Amino acid sequence: MEFEEARRRVGELRQTIEQHDRLYFQESNPEIPDREYDGLKAELVRLEAAFPELDQGDSPTRRVGDDRLPGFATYRHRVPMQSLDNTYSEEELHAFHQRLIRASGDENPIYVVEPKIDGVAVSLTFEEGRFIRAVTRGNGVQGDDVTENVRGIRSLPKALSGATPPAMIEIRGEIYMTTEEFQRINGLREEAGQAVYANPRNLTSGTIKLLDRREVAQRHLEIVLYGLGHSEGLKLETQEGYHEILREWNLPTVEKIWTVEGIDEAWAAIQELDAMREGFAYATDGAVIKLNSLALQQEVGATAKSPRWAIAYKFAAERAETVLRAISIQVGRTGVLTPVAELEPVHLAGTTVSRATLHNAGEIARKDVRVGDAVLVEKAGEIIPAVIEVNLAKRPSDSKPFEFPANCPICATPTVQLEGEVARRCPNLDCPAQVRRRVGHFASKQSLDIDGLGEAVVDQLVSRDLVKRLSDLYRLKREDLLELEKFGEKSADNLLRAIEISKTAELWRVIHGLGIQQVGATTARDLARVFGSLDELADATPEGLVAVEGIGEKSAEGIRAYFDLEANRALIDELMALGLKPESPKGDEAGGSLFEGKTFVLTGTLPSLTRDEARVKIEAAGGRVTSSVSRKTDFVLAGSDAGSKLTKARKLGVEVVDEDRLMEMLA
Repeated sequence: MEFEEARRRVGELRQTIEQHDRLYFQESNPEIPDREYDGLKAELVRLEAAFPELDQGDSPTRRVGDDRLPGFATYRHRVPMQSLDNTYSEEELHAFHQRLIRASGDENPIYVVEPKIDGVAVSLTFEEGRFIRAVTRGNGVQGDDVTENVRGIRSLPKALSGATPPAMIEIRGEIYMTTEEFQRINGLREEAGQAVYANPRNLTSGTIKLLDRREVAQRHLEIVLYGLGHSEGLKLETQEGYHEILREWNLPTVEKIWTVEGIDEAWAAIQELDAMREGFAYATDGAVIKLNSLALQQEVGATAKSPRWAIAYKFAAERAETVLRAISIQVGRTGVLTPVAELEPVHLAGTTVSRATLHNAGEIARKDVRVGDAVLVEKAGEIIPAVIEVNLAKRPSDSKPFEFPANCPICATPTVQLEGEVARRCPNLDCPAQVRRRVGHFASKQSLDIDGLGEAVVDQLVSRDLVKRLSDLYRLKREDLLELEKFGEKSADNLLRAIEISKTAELWRVIHGLGIQQVGATTARDLARVFGSLDELADATPEGLVAVEGIGEKSAEGIRAYFDLEANRALIDELMALGLKPESPKGDEAGGSLFEGKTFVLTGTLPSLTRDEARVKIEAAGGRVTSSVSRKTDFVLAGSDAGSKLTKARKLGVEVVDEDRLMEMLA
């Protein structure tokens, strides 16, 4: 490559990398996968090495991506908070190993292999054992102070227990979000017509930088700790010993580490980690290989950007190419039109994928996705199947751009796009698709739990115009149900009995069942505890709503907007007139409960309950369900194929119960 061509390319790469750094670190909205980004940096490193005169001191290859944002105070790290170099092959790992041998003189170094958590890096400061500060990586030298947001992480103790803590210590780790919480929040955003998050890491990054602590509290974050910054009075010799003392301090730490001799054993540990990481509480995108000896770490040192004694091996995201057969449009219970890619079935990340979300019309246009295209599909964050790109070389000659429907595909009502929303909506509240979804949600186990009112029955009731709104459920007669397919007298009587029982459901179930935007099951419980009746909640002021723990301004606006609609008030009056009398939880809802103040962790497959069903039962009895096992966990509910959480519970002496024992306790 000639000098002028190299100079032009170096300029392009620096500009491109800086743009992607801004999207990733500051806007939490990356446009390209990690591997593609690392490839851009690797190309820039090669060109700067080949043309030293182009190697400027401010190159993005020499600095950590900066996550600092306006509105946050900054704090200087006592020890720089660097980022790790990444590798994607066994050969590159061996090259790292050879560099360490040359630098340390140790022919067969001892390594620690740890899971690489796909979260947001943070440094916590403890003084005399008490948590006082949380700071993001920032630019590696100083980061944003996010202490108040981190204080809301329930799994993080506010003081170290067990072994005597040092006078001061910086403990480093990652903030993350569980798959379950990620899916819950994305579901709420889809219903609200907002763009969904691509993966838990992006959502975590955006959440920890919210200025409204109440909004942060609504998104349940978790944390895992593994790194050491500055310390005063801590005597340690190994990385392995550091993990042991983190556990003694009762801090949430990684599920498992491997202490190995040499790079071949390290590679074997990486393969073992890859095979078991699906059972971890947090998303992992690789493994971190570190020298075990802290003295040797100091001797080997670091560059301006990365330690020389550690490297990250990134697992390749599994992708597959398939054909896009069709684009179907789903209509949700709030009227949002969601496009779905109907795919030629393809095996991906252990499952057969035949559908993938396309999010909204803008996403289809940006990627120019067309029916008949060969598309590359990836499980984004190993969770949601997503169409990554189109293989234009295989595009059929007669393909045409996809035209997003101007009318609802179910009721033909012209769609609307509200200001500030990316989604299009069907504004017809009587649209059969919306009615089906609303009724299904109202009757679901997470809401009024009306046994026998499943999807097939709801479809028939709506199709026959027997149910046009929620209140119609309480007008159903025996003869109405006997008209349904596969419905006999016993089925009809059982369903009518279940509908009658639902009239005295717990208040939180009714609140959740109404389908108020931004109100999930947990928020519904919080609202029920504070207000005690639908009338009190309907009359609550924005200030009164925001005063509820976990309710932010946006949620308060959504709740207020729901009850300000005359049609919704009329629906509630109608439900009450038909006999709906929710059970008030005011007072000590869980008073005297065996589970009051108790923490559960769920793992494995239960014989008859889903995890959501078990969670509902535990929380209704006053208990709390978390995602990771610690010494503060009271019970682990374990089913078949329970993994590392069960192992950790036994190691810590946490009581393990099965489904039968849980039901006995509840009884």
